Amino acid sequence: MKDKTLQTTIDARGVATLTLNRPDTRNAFDEEMISAICDAFGRYGNDGSVRAIVMTGAGKAFCAGADLSMMQRAAGYSTDENRDDARRLAYMLHSINNCPKPVIARVNGPAMGGGVGIVAACDIAVASEDAFFALSEVRLGLIPAVISPFVVQAIRPQEARRWFLTGERFAAETAKRIGLVHMVAMGAQLDATIDALLQNILAGGPHAQKEIKSLINAVAYRPIDAKVMEDTANRIATVRASSEGKEGIASFLEKRKPNWVKDT
Repeated sequence: MKDKTLQTTIDARGVATLTLNRPDTRNAFDEEMISAICDAFGRYGNDGSVRAIVMTGAGKAFCAGADLSMMQRAAGYSTDENRDDARRLAYMLHSINNCPKPVIARVNGPAMGGGVGIVAACDIAVASEDAFFALSEVRLGLIPAVISPFVVQAIRPQEARRWFLTGERFAAETAKRIGLVHMVAMGAQLDATIDALLQNILAGGPHAQKEIKSLINAVAYRPIDAKVMEDTANRIATVRASSEGKEGIASFLEKRKPNWVKDT
């Protein structure tokens, strides 16, 4: 399926690719693209035939953040209108972050401002070695408010202090060092690197992966107290008793592939 600002495809493995498709603006998102991304994640997140989602950008950039014309319109909004506009962006990032399917950012080029927020909201990020990043809102007299929960969680508060306050650019290797991306690949090897990741993702149980994402959100930054221990015990008991859990154990003991692994 092809939208004006978002191209979407699904391959035989059940991997959906969402391509931000405004290369003339370095894939800056406007209201239409935000809506298209939310719709796509709602659709594919609930589609049992989809196993994983890859986000990337058309052309030489990943995403330049908010479109300047959208920002110019927002400058004339009332406080309430600006709040509603910000909520739409927050919902887009939430739809990526909370998607029940594994989400990979294929960072094929620069990611700026809100584009960094998209990278941080994905589960796994792989960047081309020539990609660069910037949280440049401060240079416009703005703040990276809506993206901050996702970015700070990825890079830690101490790193956020520097990059939020200076707005300076940083390279893909720096992004890896601070935790924004997991891997850096040569441009020619970007797709092969992501395909290797997808092979590992497709080997896992889809229901287990959904539950893993929920588990991480439930235990992150919480003290290991009786409530957390009881919650995690309940989670594994439920998953062990599920049809997927039983199939996974049975396939291991019987030395065969589990039924969620497609023959290729």
